[in-house]
Amino acid sequence: MKQVDAEAWSKCPTSQPVTAYLRRDVTTFSDSMSVQEVLDEIRMHGFGGKIAYFYVVDDAGRLQGVVPTRSLLTADLDQRLSDIMVGPVVSIPKSATIFDACEMFLQHRYLSLPVVDEEGKITGVIDVDRVIQENVDFSDTNRIFESVGLRVAQVREASPLRAFRFRFPWLTATICGGLVAALLVSVFEATLAQSLALAFFLTLVLGLGESVTIQASTVTIHDLRGRMPTWRWYGRRLRRELSTASLLGLTCGLVVGAIAWLWQGEGTVALVIGTSLLVSISAAGLFGLSFPALLHALKLDPKIAAGPITLAITDICTVLLYFGVARILL
Repeated sequence: MKQVDAEAWSKCPTSQPVTAYLRRDVTTFSDSMSVQEVLDEIRMHGFGGKIAYFYVVDDAGRLQGVVPTRSLLTADLDQRLSDIMVGPVVSIPKSATIFDACEMFLQHRYLSLPVVDEEGKITGVIDVDRVIQENVDFSDTNRIFESVGLRVAQVREASPLRAFRFRFPWLTATICGGLVAALLVSVFEATLAQSLALAFFLTLVLGLGESVTIQASTVTIHDLRGRMPTWRWYGRRLRRELSTASLLGLTCGLVVGAIAWLWQGEGTVALVIGTSLLVSISAAGLFGLSFPALLHALKLDPKIAAGPITLAITDICTVLLYFGVARILL
């Protein structure tokens, strides 16, 4: 079986309209038809497409509902479709983009969705395999939707034990990062002894670095939706992120350094704190961009893994930079 992988999903042409990917051989029946008439129509003419969703329309062609195959086969032959159809139907307006279709497929787990015009008339259907540009074996729908992000949704609704087994391994990165950071602080014990004020601001410096990392990671993950990272993309985003992070680091360094100077009355300590903030926040922006992009390129879920891993590395580097600058300047 040819499975849908993350790379195939990343090729989804997100900005294109759904009308460019419509399948026109949609099967529709009038809501006034009986089950017997529908079955006779199917036997006589068959139905197009590989996904058997039978849509029900009114006399004006407006979409009214959908008839599950099971209901069609088990209903009384004289029943009207209007009595057994399911509605309202989840549909996509023809003005929508492929990105909108992607989100609806993930949300509703249908293998195809009808596309309607402004009057609610069905103009065609769009299949999940057209969206991801891949030949899909629909015999295993779980694998299809896991490949486009459902696995995280399933974990949200899973039992506490299952959620724990999925999430805890990533938290070991935070534990290891915290232990390494604590070890580094002990290595710089002599530097810390020169000015106790450095300990007062350590938590603040770590918190600012983590905040910038989270901001950069969030922007990066959003930017990577529907694409795979390339060196050209990375270079463009790196220039922008480093410029933004440098401005953030300079501003935070001036503000916190001024507060440290007014509070402690030590110009050197203020210079250490301000300089370390400039350097560590710039590095935090770099990490927030690079690690989610790397995880995405490796076909791992950056939303789950990028946070703990990136924050752990940010904390370690922040401690190194903070006390490294202090050792140089004190």
